[in-house]
Amino acid sequence: MDLLLTGELDAAERERWRAELAAALAGALPGARLWCDGESFDAAAIGVALAANPPPGRLQRLPNLKLVHSLWAGVDRLLADPTLPPGVPIVRMVDPAMSAAMAETALWAVLALHRGFFAYARRQRERRWQVHAQKRADEITVTVLGLGQMGLAAARRLDSVGYRVAGWTLQPRPPADDGIVRHAGADALPALLAASDVVVNLLPLTPATRGLIDARFLGALPLGAGLVNLARGAHVVEADLLAALDGGRLRDAVLDVFAVEPLPAGHAFWRHPRVTVLPHAAALTDPRRHAGLLSAAGGGAGRGQSSIVHS
Repeated sequence: MDLLLTGELDAAERERWRAELAAALAGALPGARLWCDGESFDAAAIGVALAANPPPGRLQRLPNLKLVHSLWAGVDRLLADPTLPPGVPIVRMVDPAMSAAMAETALWAVLALHRGFFAYARRQRERRWQVHAQKRADEITVTVLGLGQMGLAAARRLDSVGYRVAGWTLQPRPPADDGIVRHAGADALPALLAASDVVVNLLPLTPATRGLIDARFLGALPLGAGLVNLARGAHVVEADLLAALDGGRLRDAVLDVFAVEPLPAGHAFWRHPRVTVLPHAAALTDPRRHAGLLSAAGGGAGRGQSSIVHS
């Protein structure tokens, strides 16, 4: 059985992934061959696609595909491909190190919002020496949207440094004794937002969550609240977010994801004084760890650290 590395990878990324995967698979699947986009291979021999958001239709060309293994944490673009071969499982690797990295980014963003560090950066550019009031962490309420692997890791990290942390999911989740107050359902959201100093979005992108962060959502927040979006750009109605920032409803926004990526050079987010832009870098996939976990999982057969998300 051969494997195909396919999707949005530049030349350097592709070669790094090839090297790490080839070394890992040599022990897990001896005799298997690893191919990349653009090479001459027998499509009928490909049994596993190692996918980095391939364009629609790419996987349809593999008649004997048995498994799609996402290299990224999100699989919404794969699931949105109307040509996806029916009945082929899609799995993603659950990497504790990636969840920890996301939690670190969430903590950094919340700390910067809580302590006004973005405001101090603006004052530095103005050469203005001005100190503002400083609240304690236990006076700040942070709402984490989404309590999957990454959302829960972020919520627990924020709780560990003293923030008042609430979690929200669309569907109810089992209770847990971890200090995170859980809320569920659309009806619970307005009151939760009204009490939130900072909102951290780590929801999956689904039809129910697309465009969730709109004018109504932002209008439910207290004046001067902060937003951190680490999930998907399509969760946010960008025009509504800009209006909330310009109108003073929001103090600052930290954005790692966008409706169009890379973010176009002329986009208002680049030059907005109250927006911090990250290049979809809150938690990067590490080819070394991913290849090692893939090897431990028996070549991506849905065991070990693999998580089946579609079949």
